[in-house]
Amino acid sequence: MNEARMSDITRYAVYWLPEGALGAWGENWLGWSMQHGRPLAQPTPPGLPRPLSDLTRAASTYGLHATIKPPFRLAEGQSAAAMFDAFRAYCATTPGISAGALRLSHLGGFLALTPDGNSDALNAIAASVVSSFDHFRAPASADELSRRRAAGLNANQEALLTRWGYPYVMQEFRFHVTLTGRLTPEEGAAVQAILAPVLQSLLPDPSHIRHLALVGEQQNGGFRTLAHHALAG
Repeated sequence: MNEARMSDITRYAVYWLPEGALGAWGENWLGWSMQHGRPLAQPTPPGLPRPLSDLTRAASTYGLHATIKPPFRLAEGQSAAAMFDAFRAYCATTPGISAGALRLSHLGGFLALTPDGNSDALNAIAASVVSSFDHFRAPASADELSRRRAAGLNANQEALLTRWGYPYVMQEFRFHVTLTGRLTPEEGAAVQAILAPVLQSLLPDPSHIRHLALVGEQQNGGFRTLAHHALAG
């Protein structure tokens, strides 16, 4: 681990990063390089209801990913070096899984790739990562808790927020790869019509979760990949 390279990281997370043709396309679509933590030039597909930079702004600097453990600050008394070692060991002893087919979906007002079919294996590995690395997580601040609660949480989500610092983990987890920010129904339909034929040739069936990435949020904004390991158990 390069300590100098780590000095600007404010939060950490565990992601699944799409690879191959889908990963390359998605980085350009969102306009963000996870490897380098910097913007990329975005394409200009015809027929978009707004500039692509507007449609993807809320998703762009998080990079093309599925969140496995949501962003967290490092707990007092813990070190990034220890977390990196634990992450390497976890990946070395955890087997990869099949995620089934990914499909373009409307999800809470935005477009995302979601698994089509049984998600038990995905949910299990996400729950395992959340619990295995929770001792590295600093408690959520009062401001963070208030911001989450402002969205309106049910009783189960409130309990998860209190225990794990995030309301959409464990039984509330839903694997997804975000492709846009929030869209109006009309915008969603227009963007879906543009994306569907492009993604048809890019989405593997089935897709596989064979690697996980430890990523960091930079002080100047945006996430970048810090470590990327195969699930080799």
